[in-house]
Amino acid sequence: TDWVTLVSLLLPAAAAAMYKQWIPNTNFETTSNWDKGRVPCASDTIHFEKNKVVSVFLESPHVLTDMYLPLNGEFVLASGAGFAAFDGSWDPGCDSGETVRFADAEHHAWFDPRLWQAVSPGGELEPSGRIFSVDEERVPCHYDDVIFQPETSFRVNIDSSQQVINLRSISLMGQELSSPEAWDEYLRGPSAPLQFHGNGTLRVTGTGCPDKSGCACGNAPDGHRICAALLGASGRQCPALVCRSPLQPLGHCCGVCGATINLDFTPDFDLQKFRDRLVQDLLSQPKYAGVQMAISKVHKAQTFLGVIPRSSTSFIQIVLIDDGAGAQTGTTAEQLAADIMEDIAQHGDTLGISSSKMEVATGSTFNSQVGSHALNRITAGMVSGLLFGLLFLGGILFLYRKGKLR
Repeated sequence: TDWVTLVSLLLPAAAAAMYKQWIPNTNFETTSNWDKGRVPCASDTIHFEKNKVVSVFLESPHVLTDMYLPLNGEFVLASGAGFAAFDGSWDPGCDSGETVRFADAEHHAWFDPRLWQAVSPGGELEPSGRIFSVDEERVPCHYDDVIFQPETSFRVNIDSSQQVINLRSISLMGQELSSPEAWDEYLRGPSAPLQFHGNGTLRVTGTGCPDKSGCACGNAPDGHRICAALLGASGRQCPALVCRSPLQPLGHCCGVCGATINLDFTPDFDLQKFRDRLVQDLLSQPKYAGVQMAISKVHKAQTFLGVIPRSSTSFIQIVLIDDGAGAQTGTTAEQLAADIMEDIAQHGDTLGISSSKMEVATGSTFNSQVGSHALNRITAGMVSGLLFGLLFLGGILFLYRKGKLR
Protein backbone atom coordinates (compact mmCIF):
# COMPACT_ATOMS: atom_id res chain seq x y z
CA THR A 1 0.00 0.00 0.00
CA ASP A 2 2.83 2.40 0.83
CA TRP A 3 4.37 1.85 -2.61
CA VAL A 4 1.06 2.56 -4.36
CA THR A 5 0.60 5.72 -2.30
CA LEU A 6 4.09 6.90 -3.20
CA VAL A 7 3.46 6.43 -6.91
CA SER A 8 0.17 8.34 -6.68
CA LEU A 9 1.99 11.23 -5.01
CA LEU A 10 4.73 11.27 -7.64
CA LEU A 11 2.52 11.13 -10.71
CA PRO A 12 1.07 14.67 -10.54
CA ALA A 13 4.60 16.06 -10.31
CA ALA A 14 5.63 13.90 -13.25
CA ALA A 15 3.12 15.56 -15.54
CA ALA A 16 4.49 18.46 -17.57
CA ALA A 17 4.29 21.62 -15.44
CA MET A 18 2.43 23.70 -18.00
CA TYR A 19 0.81 26.19 -15.60
CA LYS A 20 3.12 28.84 -14.15
CA GLN A 21 1.87 31.52 -11.78
CA TRP A 22 3.36 34.98 -11.22
CA ILE A 23 4.19 35.53 -7.54
CA PRO A 24 4.61 39.31 -6.86
CA ASN A 25 1.67 41.69 -6.82
CA THR A 26 1.09 45.41 -6.48
CA ASN A 27 -1.94 45.13 -4.20
CA PHE A 28 -2.63 47.97 -1.76
CA GLU A 29 -3.11 45.52 1.14
CA THR A 30 0.20 43.65 0.61
CA THR A 31 2.50 44.82 3.43
CA SER A 32 5.70 44.22 1.45
CA ASN A 33 4.55 46.80 -1.12
CA TRP A 34 5.12 49.60 1.41
CA ASP A 35 8.45 50.94 2.67
CA LYS A 36 7.33 50.76 6.30
CA GLY A 37 6.40 47.08 5.97
CA ARG A 38 2.74 47.81 6.80
CA VAL A 39 -0.40 49.00 5.08
CA PRO A 40 -0.99 52.76 5.54
CA CYS A 41 -3.51 53.75 8.18
CA ALA A 42 -5.79 56.77 8.51
CA SER A 43 -3.31 59.37 9.81
CA ASP A 44 -0.53 58.47 7.34
CA THR A 45 0.46 60.38 4.24
CA ILE A 46 0.58 58.03 1.26
CA HIS A 47 3.18 58.58 -1.47
CA PHE A 48 3.19 57.03 -4.92
CA GLU A 49 6.24 58.09 -6.93
CA LYS A 50 5.19 60.69 -9.46
CA ASN A 51 6.92 59.14 -12.47
CA LYS A 52 6.37 55.46 -11.63
CA VAL A 53 3.61 53.78 -13.62
CA VAL A 54 1.56 51.43 -11.47
CA SER A 55 -1.65 49.40 -11.30
CA VAL A 56 -2.94 48.86 -7.74
CA PHE A 57 -5.71 46.51 -6.65
CA LEU A 58 -7.77 47.65 -3.66
CA GLU A 59 -9.56 44.89 -1.76
CA SER A 60 -11.34 46.86 0.96
CA PRO A 61 -12.28 50.44 1.97
CA HIS A 62 -9.53 52.65 3.42
CA VAL A 63 -9.56 55.96 5.29
CA LEU A 64 -6.71 58.36 4.51
CA THR A 65 -5.41 61.80 5.39
CA ASP A 66 -3.39 62.63 2.30
CA MET A 67 -2.28 60.75 -0.82
CA TYR A 68 0.08 61.75 -3.63
CA LEU A 69 -0.75 59.90 -6.86
CA PRO A 70 1.45 59.00 -9.85
CA LEU A 71 0.98 60.79 -13.15
CA ASN A 72 0.08 57.52 -14.86
CA GLY A 73 -1.60 54.66 -13.03
CA GLU A 74 -4.85 53.03 -11.97
CA PHE A 75 -6.70 51.71 -8.95
CA VAL A 76 -8.64 48.50 -9.53
CA LEU A 77 -11.40 48.37 -6.91
CA ALA A 78 -13.01 45.22 -5.58
CA SER A 79 -16.69 45.37 -4.71
CA GLY A 80 -17.10 47.71 -1.74
CA ALA A 81 -13.50 48.98 -1.88
CA GLY A 82 -12.60 52.67 -2.01
CA PHE A 83 -11.13 55.64 -0.16
CA ALA A 84 -12.66 58.02 2.36
CA ALA A 85 -11.24 61.16 3.99
CA PHE A 86 -10.04 60.80 7.58
CA ASP A 87 -12.28 62.75 9.95
CA GLY A 88 -9.64 63.06 12.67
CA SER A 89 -11.26 60.61 15.08
CA TRP A 90 -9.01 58.36 17.15
CA ASP A 91 -7.84 55.24 15.34
CA PRO A 92 -6.23 52.61 17.64
CA GLY A 93 -2.69 51.81 16.56
CA CYS A 94 -2.58 54.66 14.08
CA ASP A 95 -1.34 57.76 15.83
CA SER A 96 2.08 58.09 14.20
CA GLY A 97 1.06 59.99 11.09
CA GLU A 98 4.06 58.78 9.05
CA THR A 99 4.78 59.15 5.36
CA VAL A 100 4.38 55.71 3.81
CA ARG A 101 5.75 55.14 0.29
CA PHE A 102 4.66 52.52 -2.23
CA ALA A 103 7.54 50.26 -3.26
CA ASP A 104 9.06 50.32 -6.74
CA ALA A 105 7.63 47.49 -8.87
CA GLU A 106 9.72 48.26 -11.97
CA HIS A 107 12.37 45.67 -11.15
CA HIS A 108 10.05 42.64 -11.30
CA ALA A 109 11.32 40.87 -14.43
CA TRP A 110 9.53 38.21 -16.48
CA PHE A 111 12.76 36.20 -16.84
CA ASP A 112 13.39 35.90 -13.10
CA PRO A 113 12.74 32.25 -12.13
CA ARG A 114 12.32 33.24 -8.48
CA LEU A 115 9.10 35.08 -9.37
CA TRP A 116 7.27 32.07 -10.85
CA GLN A 117 5.80 28.93 -9.32
CA ALA A 118 4.30 25.81 -10.85
CA VAL A 119 0.59 25.43 -10.14
CA SER A 120 -2.23 23.10 -11.09
CA PRO A 121 -4.82 24.23 -13.66
CA GLY A 122 -7.00 25.40 -10.78
CA GLY A 123 -4.24 27.62 -9.41
CA GLU A 124 -3.24 25.42 -6.45
CA LEU A 125 0.48 25.08 -5.78
CA GLU A 126 2.01 21.89 -7.14
CA PRO A 127 3.47 19.77 -4.34
CA SER A 128 7.24 19.95 -4.18
CA GLY A 129 7.79 16.52 -5.66
CA ARG A 130 10.65 14.63 -7.21
CA ILE A 131 10.45 16.33 -10.61
CA PHE A 132 12.25 19.64 -10.97
CA SER A 133 12.96 21.99 -13.88
CA VAL A 134 16.24 23.38 -15.15
CA ASP A 135 16.40 27.13 -14.64
CA GLU A 136 15.29 28.18 -18.13
CA GLU A 137 12.15 26.05 -17.77
CA ARG A 138 11.16 27.62 -14.44
CA VAL A 139 10.07 30.66 -16.45
CA PRO A 140 7.00 30.17 -18.71
CA CYS A 141 7.91 28.24 -21.85
CA HIS A 142 6.37 28.86 -25.25
CA TYR A 143 3.58 26.31 -24.82
CA ASP A 144 2.80 27.09 -21.17
CA ASP A 145 -0.27 28.64 -19.56
CA VAL A 146 0.46 31.73 -17.47
CA ILE A 147 -1.64 32.69 -14.46
CA PHE A 148 -1.78 36.04 -12.69
CA GLN A 149 -3.80 35.44 -9.55
CA PRO A 150 -7.41 36.68 -9.47
CA GLU A 151 -7.96 39.89 -7.50
CA THR A 152 -4.34 41.00 -7.80
CA SER A 153 -2.64 43.80 -9.66
CA PHE A 154 0.90 43.52 -10.98
CA ARG A 155 3.61 45.14 -13.07
CA VAL A 156 6.17 43.03 -14.94
CA ASN A 157 9.16 43.94 -17.09
CA ILE A 158 9.12 41.86 -20.29
CA ASP A 159 12.49 42.95 -21.68
CA SER A 160 13.63 40.10 -23.91
CA SER A 161 16.17 39.08 -26.53
CA GLN A 162 13.23 37.63 -28.47
CA GLN A 163 10.93 39.84 -30.50
CA VAL A 164 7.94 37.78 -29.39
CA ILE A 165 7.38 35.65 -26.27
CA ASN A 166 4.86 32.97 -27.23
CA LEU A 167 2.47 31.47 -24.66
CA ARG A 168 -0.48 29.13 -24.84
CA SER A 169 -2.74 31.31 -22.68
CA ILE A 170 -2.74 34.08 -20.08
CA SER A 171 -5.18 34.28 -17.17
CA LEU A 172 -5.61 37.55 -15.28
CA MET A 173 -8.30 38.95 -13.00
CA GLY A 174 -9.98 35.53 -13.18
CA GLN A 175 -10.34 35.63 -16.97
CA GLU A 176 -8.50 33.19 -19.26
CA LEU A 177 -7.37 34.62 -22.60
CA SER A 178 -6.58 31.66 -24.82
CA SER A 179 -6.90 32.99 -28.36
CA PRO A 180 -4.85 35.56 -30.27
CA GLU A 181 -7.98 37.65 -30.81
CA ALA A 182 -8.90 37.78 -27.11
CA TRP A 183 -5.35 38.72 -26.15
CA ASP A 184 -5.07 41.42 -28.81
CA GLU A 185 -8.32 42.93 -27.55
CA TYR A 186 -6.96 42.98 -23.99
CA LEU A 187 -3.75 44.68 -25.14
CA ARG A 188 -5.83 47.50 -26.60
CA GLY A 189 -7.42 48.14 -23.18
CA PRO A 190 -6.23 50.61 -20.54
CA SER A 191 -4.66 48.16 -18.07
CA ALA A 192 -2.18 46.27 -20.26
CA PRO A 193 0.35 49.15 -20.62
CA LEU A 194 0.32 49.59 -16.84
CA GLN A 195 0.87 45.87 -16.20
CA PHE A 196 3.46 45.02 -18.88
CA HIS A 197 6.45 47.15 -19.84
CA GLY A 198 9.74 46.58 -21.64
CA ASN A 199 10.84 45.82 -25.19
CA GLY A 200 9.33 42.34 -25.40
CA THR A 201 5.94 41.41 -26.80
CA LEU A 202 3.71 38.69 -25.34
CA ARG A 203 1.71 36.67 -27.85
CA VAL A 204 -1.02 34.16 -27.02
CA THR A 205 -1.23 31.30 -29.53
CA GLY A 206 -3.89 29.09 -27.93
CA THR A 207 -1.95 25.97 -28.94
CA GLY A 208 0.01 23.48 -26.88
CA CYS A 209 3.06 21.47 -27.87
CA PRO A 210 2.10 19.52 -31.02
CA ASP A 211 4.92 16.94 -30.79
CA LYS A 212 4.56 13.83 -28.64
CA SER A 213 8.36 13.78 -28.26
CA GLY A 214 8.04 17.12 -26.46
CA CYS A 215 8.93 20.70 -27.33
CA ALA A 216 11.96 22.70 -26.30
CA CYS A 217 11.12 25.47 -23.82
CA GLY A 218 12.22 28.33 -26.09
CA ASN A 219 13.85 30.48 -23.39
CA ALA A 220 17.46 29.89 -24.47
CA PRO A 221 17.81 33.36 -26.09
CA ASP A 222 17.08 34.86 -22.66
CA GLY A 223 19.18 32.38 -20.70
CA HIS A 224 21.60 35.15 -19.74
CA ARG A 225 18.73 37.18 -18.25
CA ILE A 226 17.53 34.16 -16.28
CA CYS A 227 20.98 33.45 -14.85
CA ALA A 228 21.59 37.13 -14.12
CA ALA A 229 18.33 37.25 -12.15
CA LEU A 230 19.31 34.16 -10.17
CA LEU A 231 22.95 34.99 -9.58
CA GLY A 232 23.91 38.49 -10.62
CA ALA A 233 21.44 40.79 -8.92
CA SER A 234 23.00 40.52 -5.47
CA GLY A 235 26.42 39.23 -6.42
CA ARG A 236 25.53 35.64 -5.63
CA GLN A 237 27.64 32.88 -7.16
CA CYS A 238 26.96 29.29 -8.01
CA PRO A 239 27.36 27.13 -4.89
CA ALA A 240 30.64 25.33 -4.35
CA LEU A 241 30.20 21.66 -5.21
CA VAL A 242 31.86 18.57 -3.80
CA CYS A 243 32.28 16.84 -7.16
CA ARG A 244 35.52 17.90 -8.80
CA SER A 245 34.19 18.35 -12.33
CA PRO A 246 30.47 19.25 -12.15
CA LEU A 247 28.05 18.56 -14.97
CA GLN A 248 26.54 21.52 -16.83
CA PRO A 249 23.01 20.68 -18.01
CA LEU A 250 21.64 22.71 -20.91
CA GLY A 251 19.31 25.44 -19.64
CA HIS A 252 20.73 25.37 -16.11
CA CYS A 253 22.75 28.25 -14.69
CA CYS A 254 25.05 26.29 -12.37
CA GLY A 255 26.82 22.97 -12.48
CA VAL A 256 25.42 19.97 -10.63
CA CYS A 257 26.70 16.79 -9.03
CA GLY A 258 24.88 13.65 -10.08
CA ALA A 259 24.24 12.28 -13.55
CA THR A 260 22.90 13.35 -16.93
CA ILE A 261 21.57 11.17 -19.73
CA ASN A 262 21.13 12.47 -23.28
CA LEU A 263 18.76 10.54 -25.53
CA ASP A 264 18.43 10.57 -29.32
CA PHE A 265 14.94 9.55 -30.35
CA THR A 266 12.85 8.28 -33.25
CA PRO A 267 9.34 9.41 -34.34
CA ASP A 268 7.91 6.72 -32.05
CA PHE A 269 9.23 8.37 -28.86
CA ASP A 270 6.61 9.74 -26.43
CA LEU A 271 8.10 12.02 -23.77
CA GLN A 272 5.14 11.92 -21.39
CA LYS A 273 4.90 8.13 -21.47
CA PHE A 274 8.64 7.76 -20.97
CA ARG A 275 8.59 10.20 -18.04
CA ASP A 276 5.75 8.29 -16.42
CA ARG A 277 7.64 5.03 -16.98
CA LEU A 278 10.71 6.37 -15.21
CA VAL A 279 8.66 7.68 -12.29
CA GLN A 280 6.59 4.55 -11.77
CA ASP A 281 9.24 1.89 -12.39
CA LEU A 282 12.40 3.51 -11.07
CA LEU A 283 12.17 6.90 -9.33
CA SER A 284 9.42 5.67 -6.98
CA GLN A 285 11.62 2.92 -5.55
CA PRO A 286 12.46 3.55 -1.87
CA LYS A 287 16.21 3.40 -2.50
CA TYR A 288 15.87 6.48 -4.74
CA ALA A 289 13.88 8.55 -2.24
CA GLY A 290 16.54 11.29 -2.20
CA VAL A 291 16.80 11.67 -5.98
CA GLN A 292 15.22 14.43 -8.07
CA MET A 293 14.85 14.30 -11.84
CA ALA A 294 14.43 16.85 -14.62
CA ILE A 295 13.56 15.62 -18.10
CA SER A 296 12.77 17.67 -21.20
CA LYS A 297 13.59 18.19 -24.86
CA VAL A 298 16.43 20.64 -25.43
CA HIS A 299 18.13 22.20 -28.45
CA LYS A 300 21.91 22.36 -28.79
CA ALA A 301 23.61 24.48 -31.41
CA GLN A 302 25.84 22.61 -33.86
CA THR A 303 28.99 24.26 -35.17
CA PHE A 304 31.52 23.52 -37.89
CA LEU A 305 35.01 23.06 -36.44
CA GLY A 306 33.61 24.30 -33.13
CA VAL A 307 33.32 27.87 -34.40
CA ILE A 308 30.94 28.40 -37.33
CA PRO A 309 27.22 28.03 -36.46
CA ARG A 310 25.69 25.30 -38.59
CA SER A 311 22.38 24.09 -37.17
CA SER A 312 20.81 22.84 -33.97
CA THR A 313 20.00 19.35 -32.83
CA SER A 314 17.25 18.18 -30.49
CA PHE A 315 17.60 15.52 -27.84
CA ILE A 316 16.03 14.53 -24.54
CA GLN A 317 18.00 15.61 -21.48
CA ILE A 318 17.61 13.83 -18.14
CA VAL A 319 19.24 15.43 -15.09
CA LEU A 320 19.49 13.46 -11.84
CA ILE A 321 20.61 14.95 -8.52
CA ASP A 322 20.38 13.60 -4.98
CA ASP A 323 20.65 14.68 -1.36
CA GLY A 324 23.92 12.87 -0.67
CA ALA A 325 26.76 14.66 1.11
CA GLY A 326 30.54 14.47 0.92
CA ALA A 327 31.88 11.53 -1.04
CA GLN A 328 28.31 10.20 -1.36
CA THR A 329 27.14 13.26 -3.29
CA GLY A 330 25.57 12.13 -6.55
CA THR A 331 26.15 8.41 -6.01
CA THR A 332 22.45 7.54 -5.66
CA ALA A 333 21.70 9.59 -8.77
CA GLU A 334 24.44 7.63 -10.54
CA GLN A 335 22.80 4.34 -9.54
CA LEU A 336 19.44 5.50 -10.90
CA ALA A 337 21.10 6.65 -14.12
CA ALA A 338 22.68 3.20 -14.53
CA ASP A 339 19.24 1.60 -14.07
CA ILE A 340 17.76 3.93 -16.70
CA MET A 341 20.57 3.05 -19.12
CA GLU A 342 19.94 -0.65 -18.53
CA ASP A 343 16.23 -0.16 -19.22
CA ILE A 344 17.07 1.66 -22.44
CA ALA A 345 19.50 -1.09 -23.50
CA GLN A 346 16.71 -3.64 -23.10
CA HIS A 347 13.73 -1.68 -24.41
CA GLY A 348 15.17 1.23 -26.42
CA ASP A 349 13.71 -0.04 -29.71
CA THR A 350 10.14 -0.16 -28.44
CA LEU A 351 10.48 3.14 -26.54
CA GLY A 352 11.64 5.03 -29.61
CA ILE A 353 15.15 5.70 -28.26
CA SER A 354 17.93 5.34 -30.84
CA SER A 355 20.94 6.14 -28.66
CA SER A 356 21.83 7.34 -25.18
CA LYS A 357 24.86 8.69 -23.35
CA MET A 358 25.36 8.99 -19.59
CA GLU A 359 27.78 11.30 -17.75
CA VAL A 360 28.45 11.26 -14.03
CA ALA A 361 30.03 13.60 -11.50
CA THR A 362 29.95 12.50 -7.86
CA GLY A 363 31.82 13.39 -4.70
CA SER A 364 34.23 10.55 -5.34
CA THR A 365 34.77 10.71 -9.11
CA PHE A 366 35.67 13.11 -11.89
CA ASN A 367 33.09 14.02 -14.51
CA SER A 368 33.20 11.17 -16.97
CA GLN A 369 31.16 9.43 -19.60
CA VAL A 370 30.45 6.10 -18.01
CA GLY A 371 28.07 4.52 -20.45
CA SER A 372 26.44 4.77 -23.83
CA HIS A 373 23.97 2.81 -25.90
CA ALA A 374 23.25 3.02 -29.60
CA LEU A 375 21.40 0.87 -32.07
CA ASN A 376 23.87 -0.99 -34.31
CA ARG A 377 22.30 0.20 -37.55
CA ILE A 378 22.69 3.85 -36.54
CA THR A 379 26.28 3.40 -35.36
CA ALA A 380 27.17 1.53 -38.54
CA GLY A 381 25.52 4.21 -40.65
CA MET A 382 27.45 6.97 -38.92
CA VAL A 383 30.77 5.12 -39.38
CA SER A 384 30.03 4.40 -43.03
CA GLY A 385 29.04 8.01 -43.63
CA LEU A 386 32.22 9.27 -41.97
CA LEU A 387 34.43 6.94 -44.02
CA PHE A 388 32.66 7.92 -47.24
CA GLY A 389 33.13 11.61 -46.42
CA LEU A 390 36.84 11.16 -45.72
CA LEU A 391 37.35 9.19 -48.96
CA PHE A 392 35.47 11.85 -50.92
CA LEU A 393 37.54 14.69 -49.45
CA GLY A 394 40.74 12.68 -50.04
CA GLY A 395 39.82 12.18 -53.69
CA ILE A 396 39.15 15.88 -54.17
CA LEU A 397 42.50 16.78 -52.60
CA PHE A 398 44.34 14.22 -54.78
CA LEU A 399 42.80 15.58 -58.01
CA TYR A 400 43.53 19.14 -56.94
CA ARG A 401 47.19 18.42 -56.33
CA LYS A 402 47.47 16.62 -59.71
CA GLY A 403 46.18 19.75 -61.37
CA LYS A 404 43.06 18.01 -62.72
CA LEU A 405 40.69 19.98 -60.52
CA ARG A 406 40.57 23.72 -60.14
